[in-house]
Amino acid sequence: MLTKTRLKEQIEKFPEEFSIDELIENLILMEKIETGNRQSENGEVISDAEMENEIEKWFD
Repeated sequence: MLTKTRLKEQIEKFPEEFSIDELIENLILMEKIETGNRQSENGEVISDAEMENEIEKWFD
């Protein structure tokens, strides 16, 4: 979950003028990164070998 502090930090990095689309894309990316970090911390990951097996299934 994003915090106001993180949001403010990101907005400060934006140029003086930006589009709503750019802001939304950045917010979505931030949320995905936060989710991935949280999953990693909770051990909700798969090994490289498991990932390779999954990818191979896509092309069968």
